Amino acid sequence: MPASMNSTPPNSDALPFPPRPTVRLAVLQLMRELGLDTVFGNPGSTELPMFRDFPEDFRYILGLQESVVVGMADGYAQVTRNASVVNLHSAAGVGHAMGNVFTAFKNQTPMIVTAGQQSRSILPFDPFLSATQATELPRPYVKWAIEPARAADVPLALARAYQVAMQPPRGPVFVSIPADDWEQPSDWVAPHTVTHAVAPEPQAITRLAQALAASACPAIVVGAGVDRDSAVGQVVELAERHNIAIYAAPMSARCSFPERHRLFQGFLPAYRERIVDRLQAHDLILVLGAPAFSYHVEGAGWHVPPGSTLWQIVDDPQVAAWTPQGHSIVASLHLALDALLSQSPAVARPAPARRTAAPVAEPSLPMSVAYALQTLDQLRGADDVVVEEAPGSRGVIQACLPMPGADSFYTMASGGLGHSMPAAVGVALARRKLGLPGRVIGLIGDGSSMYAIQALYSAAQLALPLTFVILNNRRYAALQDFAPVFGYAPGEKPAGTDLPDLDFVQLAQGQGLPACRVEQPDRLRQALADALQADGPCLIELVVA
Repeated sequence: MPASMNSTPPNSDALPFPPRPTVRLAVLQLMRELGLDTVFGNPGSTELPMFRDFPEDFRYILGLQESVVVGMADGYAQVTRNASVVNLHSAAGVGHAMGNVFTAFKNQTPMIVTAGQQSRSILPFDPFLSATQATELPRPYVKWAIEPARAADVPLALARAYQVAMQPPRGPVFVSIPADDWEQPSDWVAPHTVTHAVAPEPQAITRLAQALAASACPAIVVGAGVDRDSAVGQVVELAERHNIAIYAAPMSARCSFPERHRLFQGFLPAYRERIVDRLQAHDLILVLGAPAFSYHVEGAGWHVPPGSTLWQIVDDPQVAAWTPQGHSIVASLHLALDALLSQSPAVARPAPARRTAAPVAEPSLPMSVAYALQTLDQLRGADDVVVEEAPGSRGVIQACLPMPGADSFYTMASGGLGHSMPAAVGVALARRKLGLPGRVIGLIGDGSSMYAIQALYSAAQLALPLTFVILNNRRYAALQDFAPVFGYAPGEKPAGTDLPDLDFVQLAQGQGLPACRVEQPDRLRQALADALQADGPCLIELVVA
């Protein structure tokens, strides 16, 4: 009998389990073996059978809305670097969650999304709360989707789902489970070992090393894949060995290079012509862990400066396939960089000029975002982590709140709002589980926060070391600032982009969080210091220009 279908459970000598388990027992034991002891969910009737006799060594993390649940699971999985488990209600619950499922797909976050389905015995009668073609609803933003043909197949389906979620490029998967499956007999499923890292082709690395050695003025563009693969230190070593200018890729959702480092040159915009202009001086451009390139608006002309050679290392073959020119290597970043470092001796080059620091902001009324963020930068701890969703202020954040490097920054790669407030809860929960120092700072815009404000409740209930900083400029700033690109006159406001009269102090207090509002710049430093040193979660609302 194959190992995956043993009649006795893994470690059966230590566990008093029956020889042939129910689906529930087999699934729970599989999850134990995979290190998946936390389930994020918002309960519905078709999921209730899963949680009967829920074991004490598992945790159920309640979110008050399904998109909040997925956002928390996303942040948790990114920190633990293991798949998270989400449990949703049937069609309506999956529908509510889809915005953040899309973001998890773009973030390349490993996640097993399970959804309750009506009982098999009544599915032919189109029952209330059933999901018609359940596996089609989350596509195309899951890597794999299944509703097992038999109840006995559920544990095997979840074992496969885990491996697919963890295989590069990582991402969410979906399993629909009928409510009456959990009590049916099944078999123990022993997890099998799969090597998820992808090694680069040696000859391609050799060609890249030779091109890098021959380059007069190379540049590296780092994306989120570097930090996801724990390869920030290797990029720093490569950059310092060659005095290479480092840029952050457009819309990167992680910090993949220390932003105060002498070689860091700043952030590329998501405009084709502006990227070419910023990279004009470089004859070789090496893109690591990112598309080449992500664009936000229509452009024309070259993708890299004429005469420059583009190289790319990425773990997603689809991204490599649509890269418009140059040479792509599909591989895990840490393995590719190890190989490149082994073949890439130092080359004497002049160091690039240092990036110009942002000017010191002065206090004003209302406060500028730059003043608020420079004060936050002075007060935050060395181990604090920022989870950001303030797209209207992102340029100021990049200038005034530099990130220190690996595992220090998270945001959404999708552009879809409602991710980072619950993701901050998941990041804080995972960091506490791993015993990591520091506090999580959820830096959220006023408009963004209202997409997932229920995350405050979960933060309060979990008593996490988490400070929400709300930048309240009373508008959808990103839309108003972006409007001229689409023909709006200077100062002309698109309809529906003002947000007056939101009170985040009351919203926080109503969900169990202490909160305060700061409007005067002379109160900012002390209020921020108190919020960053609080025993548990809290919220501070900053009224900014």
